[in-house]
Amino acid sequence: MSKKDKKKVIIIGAAGRDFHNFNTYYSDCENTEVVAFTAAQIPDIAGRKYPAVLAGKNYPNGIPIFAESELEKLIKKYNVNECVLSYSDLPYDTVMHLASRVLVTGAKFSMLGSYPTMIESKKPVVSITAIRTGCGKSQTTREVVRQLMSLGKRVVSIRHPMPYGDLAKQKVQRFAKLSDLEKHKCTIEEMEEYEPHIAMKSVIYSGVDYEAIVREAEKEADIIVWDGGNNDMPFYKPDLSIVVVDPLRPGHEIGYYPGEVNLRMADIVVVNKVDSAYPEDIDYVLGNIRAFNPKAQVILAASSVVAEKPEVIRGKNVLVIEDGPTLTHGEMDMGAGMVAARRYGAITFIDPRPYTVGKITETFRTYPEIGSLLPAMGYGKQQMKDLEKTIAKVKCDSVIIGTPIDLGRFIKIKQPNTRVYYELAEISKPKLADILRDFVKKIK
Repeated sequence: MSKKDKKKVIIIGAAGRDFHNFNTYYSDCENTEVVAFTAAQIPDIAGRKYPAVLAGKNYPNGIPIFAESELEKLIKKYNVNECVLSYSDLPYDTVMHLASRVLVTGAKFSMLGSYPTMIESKKPVVSITAIRTGCGKSQTTREVVRQLMSLGKRVVSIRHPMPYGDLAKQKVQRFAKLSDLEKHKCTIEEMEEYEPHIAMKSVIYSGVDYEAIVREAEKEADIIVWDGGNNDMPFYKPDLSIVVVDPLRPGHEIGYYPGEVNLRMADIVVVNKVDSAYPEDIDYVLGNIRAFNPKAQVILAASSVVAEKPEVIRGKNVLVIEDGPTLTHGEMDMGAGMVAARRYGAITFIDPRPYTVGKITETFRTYPEIGSLLPAMGYGKQQMKDLEKTIAKVKCDSVIIGTPIDLGRFIKIKQPNTRVYYELAEISKPKLADILRDFVKKIK
């Protein structure tokens, strides 16, 4: 088929699921040409290329990446037939606004199904996903890994992509020691996900080419754990599917794409943060689970929050720093840092907005609903520098760090500060340990 006769496609993405959809579905498709990616959510992705070395023989020049704001112009420029939505954590009305932008041009708007983009592993796969960013997915993953390791299994985790650097060099990344974080020039967002696994003496992979990644991981694993990102669907076909829901955001489990897909396909639903949620909101979420996936087993859990140095919080005027994506596209108005601030008796919470600089100011402009919390944005060196400058300017007694890693290792914090740790605390039966023990018995 000649190039002019091929169907022209744009993949609408955010530097993750979009590349995976291309790799698994489009790269070798002879009757389709992917003419461009668009990018949203993550800063500084647009203007790059998906490199030829990853794109394959049909794309010797690679594939350009543009800002999503240019979508209509790109459809016209490339005479596009179809636009494929390929990123996550979107409210349903946003999905349809995007669809309308495409449909008004005459192009088709579509999404790929779950299983056609899932790679089958040679080893059993346990997937952990969520219905929104910030539900407590990472702490659930850590608990699953701990339980499987306690059963004598070699566990290797594979993390949803965060390819913010050189895509070709990030094809397959393995993290087993802290020096690997420096080797791969990780951003704060990446370190937040990888470092806790390293601390558990557990190996975690990530990257861009998830076929190549799983084949490497299989060489050293008895069981693969899929550690999902945002509320995206698993990249691998799971043998056991666990999804985390959040009663602090009741109704989001059936109102965001593709979180509802995860809810419907789950074997286990972990209702997290029940210690912080209103009883009526917990009941509402449980009702939706029964309505949309009545066969799923349900686990009630708390997010156990502990401050390293409570005296830095008690009676102080504090600046609260939270995980960046949880506040931005996760739309949370509080995180572990704020929970700790209230639990340990902070007097007031200092609003960082009058003190922000550079890219941190841009973040608040893009996400004004963040309010008086400071997101630990660190997608690049400049963001990290601007975060450091912002913290230094804030007039507060102390700083609460509610991120999964110690920010003090990467940026200077002159004020007294304390880390906040948070882990999954199950409060109902069956527990994950019981379910995973039965799962291991079945796969022997």
